[in-house]
Amino acid sequence: MKEILLKVGLKNPVDFFGVNNQKFKLIEDHFPMATLVNRGDEIKIIAEEELAQEIEEKVQNLINYVSTHKELAEDNIKSILAGIIEEIDVENEDDNLILHGRNNKKIKALTATQYKLIKAVRDNEIVIAIGPAGTGKTYTSVALAVKALKNKEVRRIILTRPAVEAGENLGFLPGDMREKIDPYLRPLYDALDDMLPADKLQFYLDRKIIELAPLAFMRGRTLDSAFVILDEAQNCSDLQLKMFLTRMGPSAKFLVNGDLTQIDLPFSQKSGLLRASKILKHIKGLEVLEFNVQDVTRHKIVKDIIRAYSKKSPDQKKNID
Repeated sequence: MKEILLKVGLKNPVDFFGVNNQKFKLIEDHFPMATLVNRGDEIKIIAEEELAQEIEEKVQNLINYVSTHKELAEDNIKSILAGIIEEIDVENEDDNLILHGRNNKKIKALTATQYKLIKAVRDNEIVIAIGPAGTGKTYTSVALAVKALKNKEVRRIILTRPAVEAGENLGFLPGDMREKIDPYLRPLYDALDDMLPADKLQFYLDRKIIELAPLAFMRGRTLDSAFVILDEAQNCSDLQLKMFLTRMGPSAKFLVNGDLTQIDLPFSQKSGLLRASKILKHIKGLEVLEFNVQDVTRHKIVKDIIRAYSKKSPDQKKNID
């Protein structure tokens, strides 16, 4: 067994340990095979040598996080202990805060690439974000759109995605048009639910201040004074993506998200996302941003799943090449 004594070294240790040691108990529960003892401003770690060193590293990451961000929420603790949050190098912590969501939840970038997305949207008219599932592309994009609306930078938000089924044939869907398309747009609703009170969200939806619609509904429109997000863009054909990007009005922001490893198009149809990211990347005011497996903010095992699938995906290449 190995003993390690770690000094927290904060002006207010409660920021780290929590009231009545609530936060510290989360750390203890995460390492059931070890003994952690809190003594004032110090933590004693007793465990097998390899585990003790892992705990020391994780606890030091928590200390560094609270020193930089001046806070340590339970979600932060769980994510850092699971190894799914990397430290972000920011000069001003306010730059990293997107907005306060429901219940005053602080919504901010959790990875360096998410932080780059914040800056890219600020500095460009169109941003194309490409990367695997779980990297927070949709969630961060919707947060940026809500922020723009709240700050009166735009008059409305338009959220769209192609109505392509993920390898399934759902057949006839009952209900009116909105009820038919809602299942395809559910991830966007979920993100909005996290950022706006239910009554405010309904108010915006009823007055078309926030509009959710399939990509086909964009044809022929000019989208002005709007923050427009195209999600699941890997399921767009070349012509669909061109159609969407040319809808842009004089005072609009466009954000295109996609994952080239999850293309649901028929094998005879190629995704237009890769071509768009290549031929458009030199245009001034347009930035292409790539997320990778290190940016995954879901459960740690999701990274391993993505790595495993990326080793053999020849079928997907048929839709891209």
